[in-house]
Amino acid sequence: MFKYFTMEGVSIEDKILNLIKNSKKPLSFEEILKRLGLDQKGRKSLKKVLKSLRKSGKVLLQKGKYSYPEEDIVSGKVIPYPAGFGFLQIGEGKKDIYIPPFEMERLFGGDVVKAKVVEYKGKKEIRVLRVLKRAKKEIVCKLLKRKKFCLGMPVDENQHQTILLEGTKCQDLKDGTLVVVEIKKFPTRENPAVGRIKEVLGHPEDKNLVIEVLIRKYNLPTSYPEEVLREVESIQVDLEKELRRRKDLRDQLCFTIDPEKAKDFDDAVAIEKTPKGYRLWVHIADVSYFVKEGSATDKEAFKRGFTFYLPDRALHMLPERLAGDLCSLRPNEDRLAFTCEMLFDEKGSLLEYDIYESVIRSKARLTYNEALRLIVGDPSLENKYPHLVEPLRLMEDLYRILSRMRWERGSIDFDLPEAELVVDEFGEPVALMPYERHVAHRIIEQFMVSANETVAMHLESMEYPCLYRVHEKPDPQKVENLLEILAGLGYKVKKPSLSPKFFQKIIEDFEGRPEENLVRFLTLRSMKRAHYSPHNLGHFGLASEHYAHFTSPIRRYPDLIVHRLLKKAIRGQDINYEKTLEYLEMAGVHLSQQERLAEEVEREAIDRLKARFMKAHIGEEFEGIITGVVSFGIFVEVQEYLVEGLVSITNLKEDQYIYDEPAHRLVGVNTGKVYRLGDRVRVKVVSVDEERARLELVLV
Repeated sequence: MFKYFTMEGVSIEDKILNLIKNSKKPLSFEEILKRLGLDQKGRKSLKKVLKSLRKSGKVLLQKGKYSYPEEDIVSGKVIPYPAGFGFLQIGEGKKDIYIPPFEMERLFGGDVVKAKVVEYKGKKEIRVLRVLKRAKKEIVCKLLKRKKFCLGMPVDENQHQTILLEGTKCQDLKDGTLVVVEIKKFPTRENPAVGRIKEVLGHPEDKNLVIEVLIRKYNLPTSYPEEVLREVESIQVDLEKELRRRKDLRDQLCFTIDPEKAKDFDDAVAIEKTPKGYRLWVHIADVSYFVKEGSATDKEAFKRGFTFYLPDRALHMLPERLAGDLCSLRPNEDRLAFTCEMLFDEKGSLLEYDIYESVIRSKARLTYNEALRLIVGDPSLENKYPHLVEPLRLMEDLYRILSRMRWERGSIDFDLPEAELVVDEFGEPVALMPYERHVAHRIIEQFMVSANETVAMHLESMEYPCLYRVHEKPDPQKVENLLEILAGLGYKVKKPSLSPKFFQKIIEDFEGRPEENLVRFLTLRSMKRAHYSPHNLGHFGLASEHYAHFTSPIRRYPDLIVHRLLKKAIRGQDINYEKTLEYLEMAGVHLSQQERLAEEVEREAIDRLKARFMKAHIGEEFEGIITGVVSFGIFVEVQEYLVEGLVSITNLKEDQYIYDEPAHRLVGVNTGKVYRLGDRVRVKVVSVDEERARLELVLV
């Protein structure tokens, strides 16, 4: 600050602040000059001081007049950007606030800070008052060797920082080696962060470190506390006792249908035709029998929230003895289950239901492809599983009835194409193949949706609290943006609506067109994110009035909570409603955050490995579709591998292009050539930035 001249022993800065603060109205520059009695020589200094006060947020300049800002103190989480600036996330539904680079100099991503909101050049930004909590004490860095010292450059979004490394250990390592750095001193405005090398991961050229880096970047647990392992090893099942109090369904013809590589089986299904329609049983692993509330295993499972599925491994919510053995509905073994039995009529209406604890014995473990082959008719499989052919075809009949009913209700099908990433034993990506979803997948999905709806409806009708899976109506502004983009694709809407049917129709109208998948993606992006809450707000995407997660307790903690609430409701247990609601509020926030983390980690792992895979295809040409248009170029999805890359505007050399933002297109100044969303193009891969998971493309 400019405190180099004073008036009567008080700095000019303090004089100005007192004057503006005590003024009943904003003051112009000339008024301040006059009231302070400054001459022409003081004019220049006053300008400098006022500029400095504005930058620090101590005064506001609006319409040429200076005023004192009202104190607006917030706390939130720092979201950094590699370019050096950041945003402060201050809560659900509240707009993030800009953090300028000079404030980011002492912050890392995830830090929780207390800050003052100021207005600078007409926009809100923050000034950090205090760091409340540091998010990380360890960070993965790339080693940068200098003559007499080494630096650590974070490989994540904290690239605005460099960490000065203690000791000489780094001199023996190759430049670019990835290391885990323990931060000893956090950065200040004057000094960089200081740290020491805690672990050497290796050099990216020597081995694939993508997953190892992500595990450390997000601090994911790779082992269980000793107390948990001891607890799990001591678990015993008293089957005779359980048979006396549960429904014995061991003779029933039920079976599991799962992906080929699945090792834990959450659900088994059974069906029979009745004079009234179809009776469906959905059996779910009774995890709550094994994981007691408040136990060490329960606390660890809650902390994790979900199983994290990575391309080369799964980081399970529950230890292997539970996830792959005791809880898993393995074929030809007696297993404890929680059953939702539903009777549907010929039109798909639910006539009656029952929810109870049971003991089952799965008669087979089918993959999705085996189930499909049995439905369509494969003699070799029919000979192996003759008893499963009729139930599977009955299941297909019921699925089509229920699916039709859901469609009439307005349920939106966001069935986007997926690519399956295949890795070898060293974690190297060796293939990218389209993942085929067919009727067998849809049968199981539909039956799980029906069970989830029934359970939520039951708890609501019993006036019991529930942890709902809620999906709110989309934001009208986002819908406007979607319709604006669709208008560029030639789609006109007379009367926009915020009903599921409206979005369902958009997707149907693009079926069979080249832009179909793009429109599905854009429509999905216009939606709000589903989350967990004790307040039933309905599920917009499924057009469902009540929905909860009940069917995957081995890999999702929310389902375990719902199981426990169901058991209490079925047994007629009294509960402290307010206390339970308070717990569900807290659990809903934590588990929604953990779900977002799991999605983020899984997506980043796949994107990075896709980029690594595409390095082998540099110089090759592919068909693509334009999925995004921005001022600096166009994003194109390579259709064969479902990988996205950027065609920079600087590489569109045949003309000078102008960005037409409202129409989401680039327009050539001389030729009038247009590149817009949904256009099919042919591209060549010219380079791959593996660290940022980015492909650089050029148009052919």
